[in-house]
Amino acid sequence: MVRSKSRWCVVLCLVAWVVLPWLSSQGQEVQPKTPPPGKIVAPFQLDRAEGGSWSWDECAKSKAVVVLFIGVSCPINNNYLPKLAALYREYSPKGVYFLAINANKHESPAIVAKHAKEYQIPFPVLKDVNNVVADRMGAQRTPEVFLLDSQGTILYQGRIDDQFGIGYKRTKPLRQDLVEAMEDHLAGRPIRQASTPVAGCLIARVTQPKENATVGYHSHVAPILQKHCQWCHRPGEIGPMSLLTFKDAVGWGDSIREVVTERRMPPWHADVSQLGRFRNERWMTDQEMQTLLSWIDAGCPEGTTRSTSSEKPSFVEGWRMGQPDKIYAMQSPFKVPAEMPERGVPYQYMVLERRVTEDLWVQAMEARPGQRAVVHHIIAYVRQPGQRDRNEGIGDGFLCSYVPGDEPAIFPPGFGKKLPKGSVLFLQMHYTPNGVACEDLSSLGVIFCKEPPKHEIKTRSIHNTRFVIPPGAAHHQVTAATVFQKEVMLLSLSPHMHLRGKDFEYTIVYPDGRRKVVLSVPRYDFNWQTNYILKEPLRLPKGTKIECVAHFDNSENNPNNPNPKARVRWGDQTWEEMMIGFVDYYVVDGSNDDDD
Repeated sequence: MVRSKSRWCVVLCLVAWVVLPWLSSQGQEVQPKTPPPGKIVAPFQLDRAEGGSWSWDECAKSKAVVVLFIGVSCPINNNYLPKLAALYREYSPKGVYFLAINANKHESPAIVAKHAKEYQIPFPVLKDVNNVVADRMGAQRTPEVFLLDSQGTILYQGRIDDQFGIGYKRTKPLRQDLVEAMEDHLAGRPIRQASTPVAGCLIARVTQPKENATVGYHSHVAPILQKHCQWCHRPGEIGPMSLLTFKDAVGWGDSIREVVTERRMPPWHADVSQLGRFRNERWMTDQEMQTLLSWIDAGCPEGTTRSTSSEKPSFVEGWRMGQPDKIYAMQSPFKVPAEMPERGVPYQYMVLERRVTEDLWVQAMEARPGQRAVVHHIIAYVRQPGQRDRNEGIGDGFLCSYVPGDEPAIFPPGFGKKLPKGSVLFLQMHYTPNGVACEDLSSLGVIFCKEPPKHEIKTRSIHNTRFVIPPGAAHHQVTAATVFQKEVMLLSLSPHMHLRGKDFEYTIVYPDGRRKVVLSVPRYDFNWQTNYILKEPLRLPKGTKIECVAHFDNSENNPNNPNPKARVRWGDQTWEEMMIGFVDYYVVDGSNDDDD
């Protein structure tokens, strides 16, 4: 996409594709600790989440039993639930009984029942208090699935299929592991593959805090979570689970251990040797990490010192930037279909304000989706007075975006973007249907400058639209460059590619020939699109060039790759590609003339 045609084109919407920030953070794949196929599970009895009891007798006459361990907030888990419902409808008439079990210590029966109703799970959902059945069966993650015969013998344990994994979501699975196991058993054949790796969230097992622990939640852990986690992990935000309070965090101890030790959370993809250059670095120090690990090792004790700030962090409900001065909303909702058309849902351009009544300067902006589950990205633009059509230049008229990993556009005092009198304000919307038809009403929040700023922030895109990525290419290079004809101050850098993006680098070439790598992203992640804001603006003399080099992985080894056999060119949709290096800057002499 493009900043005029979309600044970002993110494959997953958090709650559709956008959920993948936690897919990559919670998607660890592991082989079951004790591969149990052949093991016999003793009959058990559990309470149903919605009330009443369930016993093994209810499935004893079935040809096979599918036992699915689930959680409420695990994104991989939730992405699979519609598929599990479809498998239930197909295989229950063939004699397969389906059953879901929630063994997470922090998820009450009422929460589990609400979740089951929300996702319309058509088979029994049980609550495994104290992880008794999970321990008996050797379940480690959600969603982990077991196929049992009528006698309780485990025939298969592992994933449902390989469609969702560590930071990726394939259009279709390459392997149908559970289906294959059911078909083998129903046909009287041996199971071809009885155990597979599982991608998902660790089951939150019951633990007992150690006595005399030296690390407590309120005095040691809460400040770290507030600094690094709670901007996303709170109700209404991109994080699929809340980490606002002790009660929230205590259920995710093992998962926190996994994602921070593997440096998957907090998400930061720039070269670590460049730490200290950027104002918005999301990087946990070794000391902070050790504090979290010590707390988890101690059984996640609450501690005795309660800080008011540890339980009541100050966030504005619904807005990360703070309370807007004005909210511009779509004038009518857009009806998102349940199923994705063959060529995707065309970009929608929604007018927010047909004619700005006076010159306005913007200090902060934030685009907010009405339906996160289906909003792929939002780009807010301004069309200048006198322009007849939507902006067509890549980056022209860009104001701000909504995309995983990005933050609200908040400018320092003395900086701002202009909404000229007579201009048109609109949103570019990209929708990704998720199986449920809905209506979206997205909006743009704005905080105005208290006085006209000293510097007008401009956006430029350094892009290449004429590349062709050969089929199977694992490290295909694409380059682009721009030259500034005036002296400017560089403020931020935002690399953008799609599903085949591998790495991205910005190099400054000064007029005297000196070269400096100002940003290197060796592990580009389409699910976390970051605007890297320089801690101090960087002066670029007149005649300075910025070179961008990107590499793409179009091979079968890239799990995100929609089609390794395709010859890939520039395009808006995520199965196509883009190569854009956005930069924000201002002109030193104060001129508002565009110097592209």
